[in-house]
Amino acid sequence: MAVKLRLTRMGRKKRPFYRIVAVDSRVRRDGQYIEAVGTYNPLTNPATIEVDHAAALKWLGNGAQASDTVRSLLSKAGVMLAHDLTKRGATPEQVAEKVAAHQDHKAGKDRQSVEAKRRAEESARKAQAEAARKAAEEKAAAAAAAAAAAAEPAAEAEGE
Repeated sequence: MAVKLRLTRMGRKKRPFYRIVAVDSRVRRDGQYIEAVGTYNPLTNPATIEVDHAAALKWLGNGAQASDTVRSLLSKAGVMLAHDLTKRGATPEQVAEKVAAHQDHKAGKDRQSVEAKRRAEESARKAQAEAARKAAEEKAAAAAAAAAAAAEPAAEAEGE
Protein backbone atom coordinates (compact mmCIF):
# COMPACT_ATOMS: atom_id res chain seq x y z
CA MET A 1 0.00 0.00 0.00
CA ALA A 2 1.53 3.31 -1.15
CA VAL A 3 0.82 6.05 1.37
CA LYS A 4 0.65 9.71 0.41
CA LEU A 5 0.39 12.86 2.46
CA ARG A 6 -2.12 15.10 0.73
CA LEU A 7 -4.91 17.60 1.28
CA THR A 8 -8.55 16.70 1.73
CA ARG A 9 -11.04 19.53 1.31
CA MET A 10 -13.38 20.53 4.08
CA GLY A 11 -15.47 23.66 4.62
CA ARG A 12 -18.39 24.91 2.63
CA LYS A 13 -18.81 26.34 -0.83
CA LYS A 14 -16.30 29.14 -1.57
CA ARG A 15 -14.85 28.77 1.96
CA PRO A 16 -12.16 26.08 1.65
CA PHE A 17 -10.46 24.49 4.62
CA TYR A 18 -8.13 21.56 4.24
CA ARG A 19 -6.88 18.67 6.35
CA ILE A 20 -3.43 17.29 5.74
CA VAL A 21 -3.93 13.52 5.81
CA ALA A 22 -2.04 10.28 5.33
CA VAL A 23 -4.01 8.28 2.79
CA ASP A 24 -3.68 5.26 0.53
CA SER A 25 -2.76 6.65 -2.90
CA ARG A 26 -5.63 4.78 -4.59
CA VAL A 27 -8.34 6.49 -2.51
CA ARG A 28 -10.25 9.47 -3.93
CA ARG A 29 -9.44 13.03 -2.84
CA ASP A 30 -11.97 13.37 -0.02
CA GLY A 31 -12.18 9.66 0.73
CA GLN A 32 -11.26 7.66 3.79
CA TYR A 33 -7.89 8.50 5.27
CA ILE A 34 -5.55 6.69 7.63
CA GLU A 35 -4.59 9.59 9.89
CA ALA A 36 -5.07 13.34 10.01
CA VAL A 37 -1.67 15.01 10.27
CA GLY A 38 -2.66 18.68 10.32
CA THR A 39 -4.82 21.46 8.91
CA TYR A 40 -4.42 24.28 6.40
CA ASN A 41 -6.67 27.35 6.28
CA PRO A 42 -5.93 29.55 3.24
CA LEU A 43 -8.58 32.13 4.15
CA THR A 44 -6.69 33.68 7.05
CA ASN A 45 -4.03 36.31 6.45
CA PRO A 46 -1.40 34.86 6.48
CA ALA A 47 -2.64 31.33 5.81
CA THR A 48 -2.78 29.14 8.92
CA ILE A 49 -0.84 25.87 8.91
CA GLU A 50 -1.10 23.53 11.91
CA VAL A 51 0.86 20.28 11.76
CA ASP A 52 1.42 17.43 14.20
CA HIS A 53 5.19 17.25 13.68
CA ALA A 54 5.54 13.80 15.24
CA ALA A 55 2.84 12.25 13.05
CA ALA A 56 4.17 13.92 9.89
CA LEU A 57 7.73 12.78 10.63
CA LYS A 58 6.44 9.26 11.35
CA TRP A 59 4.74 9.02 7.97
CA LEU A 60 7.65 10.57 6.08
CA GLY A 61 10.02 8.19 7.88
CA ASN A 62 7.82 5.24 6.85
CA GLY A 63 8.11 6.27 3.20
CA ALA A 64 4.97 8.31 2.60
CA GLN A 65 5.22 10.65 -0.37
CA ALA A 66 3.94 14.19 0.11
CA SER A 67 2.05 15.91 -2.71
CA ASP A 68 3.62 19.11 -4.05
CA THR A 69 1.28 21.36 -2.07
CA VAL A 70 1.65 19.38 1.15
CA ARG A 71 5.43 19.33 0.71
CA SER A 72 5.36 23.13 0.47
CA LEU A 73 3.15 23.43 3.57
CA LEU A 74 5.30 20.99 5.55
CA SER A 75 8.38 22.91 4.48
CA LYS A 76 6.90 26.16 5.79
CA ALA A 77 6.08 24.41 9.07
CA GLY A 78 9.64 23.07 9.36
CA VAL A 79 8.71 19.39 9.09
CA MET A 80 10.64 18.78 5.86
CA LEU A 81 13.73 20.39 7.39
CA ALA A 82 13.42 18.16 10.47
CA HIS A 83 12.95 15.09 8.26
CA ASP A 84 16.02 15.96 6.18
CA LEU A 85 18.19 16.66 9.23
CA THR A 86 17.04 13.41 10.86
CA LYS A 87 17.94 11.47 7.72
CA ARG A 88 21.39 13.08 7.76
CA GLY A 89 21.97 11.95 11.34
CA ALA A 90 21.58 15.19 13.29
CA THR A 91 20.86 14.97 16.99
CA PRO A 92 17.36 15.87 18.22
CA GLU A 93 18.75 19.02 19.88
CA GLN A 94 20.30 20.19 16.61
CA VAL A 95 17.08 19.44 14.76
CA ALA A 96 14.99 21.37 17.30
CA GLU A 97 17.37 24.33 17.18
CA LYS A 98 17.40 24.56 13.38
CA VAL A 99 13.64 24.08 13.09
CA ALA A 100 13.04 26.86 15.65
CA ALA A 101 15.35 29.20 13.71
CA HIS A 102 13.55 28.27 10.48
CA GLN A 103 10.12 28.98 12.00
CA ASP A 104 11.28 32.32 13.42
CA HIS A 105 12.57 33.32 9.98
CA LYS A 106 9.31 32.30 8.29
CA ALA A 107 7.23 34.13 10.91
CA GLY A 108 9.26 37.30 10.32
CA LYS A 109 8.72 37.07 6.57
CA ASP A 110 4.97 36.55 7.08
CA ARG A 111 4.81 39.56 9.39
CA GLN A 112 6.66 41.71 6.84
CA SER A 113 4.33 40.56 4.09
CA VAL A 114 1.23 41.40 6.13
CA GLU A 115 2.66 44.82 7.06
CA ALA A 116 3.52 45.61 3.43
CA LYS A 117 0.02 44.65 2.33
CA ARG A 118 -1.53 46.77 5.10
CA ARG A 119 0.60 49.79 4.13
CA ALA A 120 -0.34 49.38 0.45
CA GLU A 121 -4.04 49.22 1.33
CA GLU A 122 -3.72 52.28 3.56
CA SER A 123 -1.97 54.33 0.86
CA ALA A 124 -4.58 53.25 -1.70
CA ARG A 125 -7.33 54.31 0.68
CA LYS A 126 -5.65 57.71 1.23
CA ALA A 127 -5.24 58.21 -2.53
CA GLN A 128 -8.90 57.35 -3.09
CA ALA A 129 -9.99 59.81 -0.37
CA GLU A 130 -7.77 62.53 -1.88
CA ALA A 131 -9.25 61.92 -5.34
CA ALA A 132 -12.78 62.11 -3.91
CA ARG A 133 -11.93 65.35 -2.09
CA LYS A 134 -10.53 66.92 -5.30
CA ALA A 135 -13.58 65.82 -7.27
CA ALA A 136 -15.87 67.38 -4.64
CA GLU A 137 -13.88 70.67 -4.73
CA GLU A 138 -14.06 70.78 -8.55
CA LYS A 139 -17.78 70.08 -8.45
CA ALA A 140 -18.31 72.84 -5.87
CA ALA A 141 -16.20 75.27 -7.94
CA ALA A 142 -18.19 74.42 -11.08
CA ALA A 143 -21.47 74.94 -9.20
CA ALA A 144 -20.25 78.28 -7.85
CA ALA A 145 -19.20 79.38 -11.35
CA ALA A 146 -22.57 78.34 -12.76
CA ALA A 147 -24.37 80.24 -10.00
CA ALA A 148 -22.25 83.33 -10.63
CA ALA A 149 -22.91 83.10 -14.37
CA ALA A 150 -26.64 82.79 -13.73
CA ALA A 151 -26.62 85.71 -11.30
CA GLU A 152 -24.73 87.98 -13.70
CA PRO A 153 -27.50 88.20 -16.40
CA ALA A 154 -30.11 88.67 -13.68
CA ALA A 155 -28.14 91.61 -12.25
CA GLU A 156 -27.88 93.20 -15.69
CA ALA A 157 -31.64 92.83 -16.22
CA GLU A 158 -32.36 94.62 -12.93
CA GLY A 159 -29.90 97.40 -13.73
CA GLU A 160 -31.62 98.38 -17.00
